[in-house]
Amino acid sequence: MEDKNLTCEDCSQDFVFSGDEQEFYASRGFQDPKRCKTCRDQRKEQFGGRGSGQRQMHPATCAECGIETKVPFKPREERPVYCRDCYAKRR
Repeated sequence: MEDKNLTCEDCSQDFVFSGDEQEFYASRGFQDPKRCKTCRDQRKEQFGGRGSGQRQMHPATCAECGIETKVPFKPREERPVYCRDCYAKRR
């Protein structure tokens, strides 16, 4: 496949969609990207997408031992939350 020049829908800059990238996207059934790599990375960071290395953590109290901990989801009152150690014991 030949390289394609595309225009980013966020920053309006042109970027190259290489032949190798096109083959990868096609093998996964993906559509052509709408954003350049810089804007894609910024969106991932903004929305906590995979690969950003950052997860939003929420404070919680362990239902078993009572210590304060942080969990990667928003705790709900009707469901117990466990710290890492107590969760591992329950598995």
